[in-house]
Amino acid sequence: MQSLLRNKKLPVIGSFLLLLATYLIIPTKAFCQDNDVVNMIYSSDAHYGITRPKFRGDTNVMSYLVNAAMIKQMNTVPTLTLPTDGGIGAGKTVGPVDYVIESGDISNRMEIPIQSAAASWAQFVNDYMHGINLTGHNGKAATLLLAPGNHDISNAIGYAKAMRPLTDPTTMVEIYNMMLKPAKPLTVNDYNYATDKINYSRDIEGIHFMFITLWPDSAERIWMQHDLESVNAKTPVVMVTHDQPTCESKHFTNPLPPYDMTATNKFQNLVEEHYKEGVVAAKDDGATNIEQRGWVKFLKAHPNIKAYFHGNSNWNQFYVYKGPDNDVALNTFRVDSPMKGEYSSKDETKLSFQLISLDAKNQMLTVRECLWDTNPANPATPVVFGESKTVSLKVE
Repeated sequence: MQSLLRNKKLPVIGSFLLLLATYLIIPTKAFCQDNDVVNMIYSSDAHYGITRPKFRGDTNVMSYLVNAAMIKQMNTVPTLTLPTDGGIGAGKTVGPVDYVIESGDISNRMEIPIQSAAASWAQFVNDYMHGINLTGHNGKAATLLLAPGNHDISNAIGYAKAMRPLTDPTTMVEIYNMMLKPAKPLTVNDYNYATDKINYSRDIEGIHFMFITLWPDSAERIWMQHDLESVNAKTPVVMVTHDQPTCESKHFTNPLPPYDMTATNKFQNLVEEHYKEGVVAAKDDGATNIEQRGWVKFLKAHPNIKAYFHGNSNWNQFYVYKGPDNDVALNTFRVDSPMKGEYSSKDETKLSFQLISLDAKNQMLTVRECLWDTNPANPATPVVFGESKTVSLKVE
């Protein structure tokens, strides 16, 4: 009889548990990012090997200390509440972070203060591979995605001014091996910049991400064209690279035989394309117009390229690249540097990285500025959200 009574109570108990779950679980989920939203943290220009003049009350602070402080703040992002800015997940807790992106100048150029690329890479590994404790929606550690910068390349191929050592391709070799995973890993002894470019792509929830070496010059566009041939024309493409869409004239190859780098002409031979605007690298606004027009032609041929992320000239900026003739419109996101920010190097309260939230199902992207040192006297001050921008990735 008692057994029968217990059995009759089971539906009642089950209903109670279901009701309890409704109150305890559903509201919690409502305040978290949706599972189909991919979160990424983006930074650039770590510049291991130099010092910040001022940081949190100290002077001449080594880059590994500054980067470690930034990473400590990055690790708090999953617990933050997103601002009510109308963007993806607005008002909700961030939740899992699936990717961390760093787009170059991991190692500073090996000038004074002298630090080899090998030493800089070791510090980067300690901070970014052992210091980041973020996990993605799959419960695994956040995936690190890297692209090289002009300093990384100069360390590998040499520079017009003497470095010590004269070359050290460690950073380029390590990024290549990590991102491209060749059957036979490269070594510093067999690395060849002409053939070992760091170009690769990742499909993230139906969005095609392309990572290319420095800037989409005519040589890189050959690889890009081949890569995009396997991508549906309606699939949104997001580019990540080091240089801004306009590039810098000094990063091109010297147009004069024997095409060497010299302190006089200031070319650094970082992109294969020869400079066409003159025989000395210029700094004016139209210094790369001819080179840009080839890049713009490529953009017009591939209208599914919907967003472009870069470092190099570092501050937080969300803008539209229109080309030298104002005939394209590419949503572009410039990110700050912990060491060499245009504004944050002078005012550390402006130090920032970016949180990228990708709603692949609806093909929307929100990028938010994360100010991570707004109160230098109190390092425990939480990250503050600054500017934000939401764009559509849909291909018309």
